[in-house]
Amino acid sequence: MLQHLFKRKPLSLVHEEMKGENRLRRVLGPWSLTSLGIGCVIGAGIFVITGYAAHYKAGPALVISFVMAGMACIFSALCYAEFASMAPVAGSAYTYAYITLGEMFAWIIGWDLILEYSVASATVAHGWSKYFQNFIGIFGLGVPTPVSNAPFEFDPTKGGFIATGTWFDLPALVIVALLTVVLVIGIRESTRFNNTMVAIKLAIVLLVIGVGVFFIKVANWQPFAPFGWAGLSLFGKPLWGQTGADGAPVGMMAGAAMIFFAYIGFDSVSTHAEEARNPRRDVPFGIITSLLVCTVLYIVVTLVLTGMVPYDQIDVNAPIAAAFERVGLTKARFVISLGAVAGITSVMLVLMLSQPRVLLAMARDGLLPESFFGAIHPRFRTPWKSTILTGILVGLLASFIPLGILAELVNIGTLLAFVIVCLAVLIMRYIHPSAERPFRCPWVPVIPILGVLLCLTLMLSLPWGNWLRLFAWMGAGMFIYFLYGRHHSVMARQRLADQAANAGCEPMSP
Repeated sequence: MLQHLFKRKPLSLVHEEMKGENRLRRVLGPWSLTSLGIGCVIGAGIFVITGYAAHYKAGPALVISFVMAGMACIFSALCYAEFASMAPVAGSAYTYAYITLGEMFAWIIGWDLILEYSVASATVAHGWSKYFQNFIGIFGLGVPTPVSNAPFEFDPTKGGFIATGTWFDLPALVIVALLTVVLVIGIRESTRFNNTMVAIKLAIVLLVIGVGVFFIKVANWQPFAPFGWAGLSLFGKPLWGQTGADGAPVGMMAGAAMIFFAYIGFDSVSTHAEEARNPRRDVPFGIITSLLVCTVLYIVVTLVLTGMVPYDQIDVNAPIAAAFERVGLTKARFVISLGAVAGITSVMLVLMLSQPRVLLAMARDGLLPESFFGAIHPRFRTPWKSTILTGILVGLLASFIPLGILAELVNIGTLLAFVIVCLAVLIMRYIHPSAERPFRCPWVPVIPILGVLLCLTLMLSLPWGNWLRLFAWMGAGMFIYFLYGRHHSVMARQRLADQAANAGCEPMSP
């Protein structure tokens, strides 16, 4: 039985599937892919999570947290780029795991990616709602209080949950519904919309840097690391550094684990490999270029934000807009809030665009019902059923679950995906040393090993509650796999067909 669970999908079969009719349109060039990466990375991370992490986790030392998290992402990105050039199909890390580690690990990483993209989308929708309400507040408008926020929040200073007195977050629900419609219509329309949003938010980010640098007070960077330089724990037990009121680690490393969410997006480029015109060249270009651009912008914006406002006075809901208003630039609040709304919209778009592609890849392999998750719209050529389901799930999460819980939960899922991809590169070099690699990760095995170690370190810096939620999610996933996926997978059907052929009889259905 074990050999069936770890049965690997042949790379030749992946290439053969690319020739089928039930595939997505190849309409994306290198800059469209880069724009998708930037569109997904620059958003809630820079406009929302930065303030939360500086206020509660790292202080001004958050800039070093971004460097640390960026290094982990760069090592992982190089591994992603190698795989994306070898297997340019929908599915991202799920497909890579199937080729190298076998079916059960592929299911684990696919189930993990569902967690990553769903929860990340909900987190971003929550941030969008806050900036949208900040924006309309400029005109004296507001959302009715009962539908302005999630019904509860987690307060790190008290170490517990507090009621907000609201029912659900209506703006988050509405934007998710609107984007779901856009995504069903088609990939070309989605990327055009994304390109416009990316241009707007890059202009705003450069404006923040260009204007905010003149309001930096060096005194605001003192103390530079008020929570310390550590923040490492082992399954919730502090190993190195301080802890907050809730018992969770704080410090530069803990800040890196928190803001790692801000980098989620470059890996989404690989999920669109099947829609790239020249995936072997353009996907690695899009992954690496988008990550490098965003890393530089994150570091500079963090320096500006913590230099403008003392870390313990940063507004955690709309930190950049509030910082400019604090120094008297009230008119800038309008521009920044508008840019944040546009920027965060593009992040949601790309994240919600990516998840159905993972579901599509899993359905093609029989691990999920293909009639639903593998359905391609005859006119729009998009996985429309799974896109609508994604919209429903994201809308519910964004409406009822608070920002802090969502951000930390998505981080641990993403880090796990990166660890598996880095390991998969090492395994692939061993089992398929002569396979064509249009892009080769440099300095193997050093780069993949460093990627594994850094990502594991950041995982260990997350609170124990995130590990519990991850184990619960994975437990539910394994139940579905053994109940359905293991018996209906393409590899299982092939195994039964081979057994029937050897026995000289007709194959039976699994």
